[in-house]
Amino acid sequence: MLLEYKSLEYKGKIVFEKMIMGHFKRAPKPYQENEACFMYLQEGAFQFRTPDKVFKMREGDAVLAKCGNYFFEQSNEDRVNFSQSSGIGAYLYPDVIKELFDFDLSISDFQTNYGATNINIDGILKNFMESIDFLLDNPAICDDAMLKVKLQEFILLLSKSDNAPSLLDFISALFKPHEYDFRRIIEKNIFSTLSTLELSQLCGMSVSTFQRTFNELYQQTPAKYILEQRMLKAKEMLLDTSMRISEIAYDCGFQSTSTFNRSFKNHYKLSPSDYRLNKIGQ
Repeated sequence: MLLEYKSLEYKGKIVFEKMIMGHFKRAPKPYQENEACFMYLQEGAFQFRTPDKVFKMREGDAVLAKCGNYFFEQSNEDRVNFSQSSGIGAYLYPDVIKELFDFDLSISDFQTNYGATNINIDGILKNFMESIDFLLDNPAICDDAMLKVKLQEFILLLSKSDNAPSLLDFISALFKPHEYDFRRIIEKNIFSTLSTLELSQLCGMSVSTFQRTFNELYQQTPAKYILEQRMLKAKEMLLDTSMRISEIAYDCGFQSTSTFNRSFKNHYKLSPSDYRLNKIGQ
């Protein structure tokens, strides 16, 4: 739930924003262009899900991601421990960056081996984010000339956190999409609560293309394969008597304990509790 939103635009494009969120479950990255994005968490907690990683973010953490599809998520624990989360985001567009630095990005073939990475917020970068926070609270004093300088400063500070040989290489690599392996995306997200639509979005595909690709690789529909893998994991976890059924349901990617109980019983003809009792009694 969005409680408060502020943004700053440079030549008609949002470049900095601040969001204060109440409890939420999952939300996609706001923009789906070819921009790179940055998020600095000031308060609260959430997760930043990329196609093959989940970054658990707490106060003071930051992440930089190349162009692509991502999700912001909150776990049950996050919702219990924090009433709200606030963060400052930045969006970097190729045409804007080219103008700021007058670079020909095509002359660099430098690439990084990540789609998203943690950024260390040192004193200088923290002070910069505080200055952006001030401008977001006082947009009347911020014009294109000031934003141009702030964007240039931001890029220079970010480049110091990367191992790129030069500023040109750092900027160029930001806009070279990271190539994800389809199987890796599936295996890394199979025990999440992502829907077929959300999985297809992480893969950068339409639902029909995603289902067709999945069938070709796994010889099964996504729903059937994912359910089978979740059931296998659940069977193993039920042998650990220290885990509650509700915890197992969540770890296996089910929205609720009742859904998990129903799926497990349909699959194995026993409820999770009965399965646990039978196995322990053997």
